[in-house]
Amino acid sequence: MSLYLLIGRFLRRHWAAYASSGLMLAGIALLIVWIPRQIGHVVDGLAAGTLRGRPLLAELGWLLAAGLVVYFLRVGWRLKLYAAAYRLGVELRERLYATLSQQGASFYQHRRTGNLMALATNDIDAVEMAAGEAMLAGFDGTLTLVLVVATMSLGVDWRLAAFAILPFPLMALAFWWISHHLHEASRQSLERFAALNDHVQETLAGVRTVRALGLLAHSEQQFQLLASGAAESSFQAQRWEAAYEPAVGFTFATATMMVLAVGGWLVWQQQLTVGQLTSFSMYLGQLIWPMFAAGWVLSLLERGKAAWGRLQPVLDAPLAVDDHGTVAPVVPGPIALQDLRFHYPGQVARPALDGVTLQLRPGRTLGLVGPTGAGKSTLLRLLLRHHAPDSGSLHWNGVALPGYTLSALRAAIAWVPQEPFLFSASVAENIALARPEATREEIEHAAHLAAVHDDIRRLPQGYDTPVGERGVTLSGGQRQRVAIARALLADAPLLLLDDALSAVDADTEARILAHLRDARVGRTVIIVGHRLSAVADADHVVVLREGHVAEQGDHAALLAGDGWYARQWRYQQLEASIDAS
Repeated sequence: MSLYLLIGRFLRRHWAAYASSGLMLAGIALLIVWIPRQIGHVVDGLAAGTLRGRPLLAELGWLLAAGLVVYFLRVGWRLKLYAAAYRLGVELRERLYATLSQQGASFYQHRRTGNLMALATNDIDAVEMAAGEAMLAGFDGTLTLVLVVATMSLGVDWRLAAFAILPFPLMALAFWWISHHLHEASRQSLERFAALNDHVQETLAGVRTVRALGLLAHSEQQFQLLASGAAESSFQAQRWEAAYEPAVGFTFATATMMVLAVGGWLVWQQQLTVGQLTSFSMYLGQLIWPMFAAGWVLSLLERGKAAWGRLQPVLDAPLAVDDHGTVAPVVPGPIALQDLRFHYPGQVARPALDGVTLQLRPGRTLGLVGPTGAGKSTLLRLLLRHHAPDSGSLHWNGVALPGYTLSALRAAIAWVPQEPFLFSASVAENIALARPEATREEIEHAAHLAAVHDDIRRLPQGYDTPVGERGVTLSGGQRQRVAIARALLADAPLLLLDDALSAVDADTEARILAHLRDARVGRTVIIVGHRLSAVADADHVVVLREGHVAEQGDHAALLAGDGWYARQWRYQQLEASIDAS
């Protein structure tokens, strides 16, 4: 969809606001055309000595009244226009946010956060200006041009009008050439601003790493290069935009010179009065606005087209996982995975999961273990429908996962990822994220179960302590336990713990697991862990290796099998005994 089609659809939906603004602009144009004619009439009357006293005051009063009406109409159309145009900005930002919030991980592998933030600010602003300022400026300029030229031709002298518009084709040619370069300059300006945004966002997100590695000087140098590039590209766009003014000035100067020369000769030949030449000169002055409006409109449209060319692919990007399900809510039941096969984009030769078949009864606990890269986290992401499997099926209570609505499915799952994300809010607000209506007692109970209550009480403001961006004020273990408390408070029928105890010590892990044994009664739990102690009490344990199910059974059966699980258990027990000594 082109920018013009987008604006056209928006105009049809908000036609009343644009129509009322257009009517007010038409009134302004008519009055502006009338005012020079009236002034010419007054000048001729004064020159002839026929206009004085009350008639003169009356004529001047009409001019003053016309000026006041023009003032209020200008205020009115701006209020109407910008109220409508801002709605387009709001709609585009809401649409962009909805798109970004529904996209899967594969979408973000090819797009950077800073660039997406730039789309939501600069690019949408440019589209908004094209839909608002450009549309009405174009309408106003065109209407003024038509009325002024018509009045000049029919009401004053058609010969002068012909000479006045003679330089206009040259201006149109100059505008076309400038617009072509402005479009490219605007695109580069937006892209370089997005690159600058990317750098700042990544540097601030990883500021601890930057400092630890002594990369501050290098980061500052990179920032200076990007900032200089963004400034230079913005300057180039402004330079091409400013080129419209000399084109207008040259055209107007040429037209004025020709009009004065021809008009003076016509007055000398007594074919034109001084008042008519005065009116015509004022009309000619009014042509400056349509000229500038043309340049301004082209500038806004080129900027808008460049921005829409960056924004549209993101808005129209297909969802990584479709949301065509109709079943809601999820009724807890057995989970069945049948012959699952999945590979990440660009890794066709080595599937992340290959032929995985599992059965998990409701209320039971499944442990997933295996070497790094075995596919454990991938399996959880398929359950969450962050990705869709290449083949095979996933059923929950007899319903294929795509049959559920995404909102219903994810509301039925509490997930603690390997790297939990905390928002810039208080500890209590982060725990109560899934249940904002939860009482303080319920929040503290969940924190007790996650073995983080005592840590929170030691914070400066307790549960009301702000955690900073991404939970920067908390340790890795505290962030994990706050995330576990959040998942437990959600009370979802399926709990997924993706190596969620990796940042806590063995004693804290034992306490959390003991609390989980009580809290997970009646709830299906899948625990992914590298420490086998985390899954030792699970009802069923599956060992994944290179995407395949290598071993499965309970803890005792796997120890007796003397496979990878048994060897890893003995190694970890030996390691724990050495650490204890």
